[in-house]
Amino acid sequence: MELLSVFFMAFGLSMDAFAVSVSDGICYQKEKKKLVVAAISFGIFQALMPLIGYIVGETFSEYVKAVDHWIALVLLGFLGGKMLAEAIHDLRHPEEDHCAVAFTYKLILTQSVATSIDALAAGVTLAVTFPTTNPLLAVGLIGGTTALCCLFGAFVGKKFGAMMKEKAAVLGGVILIAIGLKIFIEHMFFGG
Repeated sequence: MELLSVFFMAFGLSMDAFAVSVSDGICYQKEKKKLVVAAISFGIFQALMPLIGYIVGETFSEYVKAVDHWIALVLLGFLGGKMLAEAIHDLRHPEEDHCAVAFTYKLILTQSVATSIDALAAGVTLAVTFPTTNPLLAVGLIGGTTALCCLFGAFVGKKFGAMMKEKAAVLGGVILIAIGLKIFIEHMFFGG
């Protein structure tokens, strides 16, 4: 059951990077090699950040076990809310040009770091709420899910344009909030 929750967390976390990949696919349709590099880079950073967060969370887990469900609720609620707010902003301001910048490796690195910062907090959540899950398996699942979603996102961006980008971020935000609520309810009312 924990692994299924980790998969849904991975899917939710990947939606930020997926949305950026859709945008990249729209803007840089002829840069196929760089779109693949970007997807792999997103996956690597999306795996590294929760690993760092997991190590921090594991180090302090004995101090936070009594409030781990609150931590999960606040962190995942914040991350999901942030994704929703950004998606709503993009929906309200479709005129903003996201294609004005050249698609360089520096831009790919910047996008990878920017979309993976949220995963740092998710790593802390992994350590305190899913202590029996193998952390390497969890971060591998997060990184792999992200890379695959981003490859798919770049393809979708090339084929279908902007109609999906904000919807993906909304879905990711809702998933993260739902996982936070699930953990909170299980711990508060069912002794999980």
